[in-house]
Amino acid sequence: MQVRSPWTFFALAYAGTWLFWIPAAVASRTSAAPVAPALQILGGLALTAVALTLVYRTEGPDGRRNYGRRLLDTRRIGVLWCLVSLLLAPLLTFGGALTDWLLGGPGLQAEAWAAVASHPIALVALAAGLFVFGPVPEEMAWRGYGLDVLQARFSPLGASLILGLAWTIWHFPLFFIAGTYQQGLIGTASFWLFFLDKPAQSVVMTWVYNNTRRSILSAILIHFSVNFVGELFALSWRGELIYILLWIGAAVVVTLRWRTQMLLRSLRAERAA
Repeated sequence: MQVRSPWTFFALAYAGTWLFWIPAAVASRTSAAPVAPALQILGGLALTAVALTLVYRTEGPDGRRNYGRRLLDTRRIGVLWCLVSLLLAPLLTFGGALTDWLLGGPGLQAEAWAAVASHPIALVALAAGLFVFGPVPEEMAWRGYGLDVLQARFSPLGASLILGLAWTIWHFPLFFIAGTYQQGLIGTASFWLFFLDKPAQSVVMTWVYNNTRRSILSAILIHFSVNFVGELFALSWRGELIYILLWIGAAVVVTLRWRTQMLLRSLRAERAA
């Protein structure tokens, strides 16, 4: 088994993804715009390819089989952690909206939800697209490989914060691709808010991941829930800020309440779980 380096992983992850996303940014503003979505998808798949290649090269046969179990085995999650994974993002979103409304803001803006709620097929198609093109390829890499190699060197809290920062920066080319959620946000308040939530989400995801025997599927479910709710319901700038502060609060609670897990425990002894 070869040495597993988080820095090698990050370098390859950025290079593999940005190799497609930078051309996508250029193409999206020219007559080649129709190819930009395909390049964007390929960039996400490149991240997965990097992780799977590293798993294959650095893990023995048992480690490779264990990766598959962590990705597919629902028994690792159980009902309680499944509910936490799927319901936390909606609860924090509605908490941000309610607080915003109580302060005189618009609260929850549900135009997108209203547009698809009466069309079940459209809602299912949206959910399937958001599940496959985002949470699955990303979490097979970020939590499936990156988090473990970081936790082998740092505390779970430290590993979560490093991964959260790397995860955030990895998205940067999307701000230049026409048609993405991030397009046009550079220099705005929303741009800076984008950099605040992922480290906090990463801490909470590590907490769930470690308590589900390193289930990659649990991370996929949390990531999907965040994206799905964010696609259907919009918040004002203040509501978005409150939502992110609630994520930070959740990360603080997790760290303080489960201090041993989040600050001290190493996963070296759990590598074979």
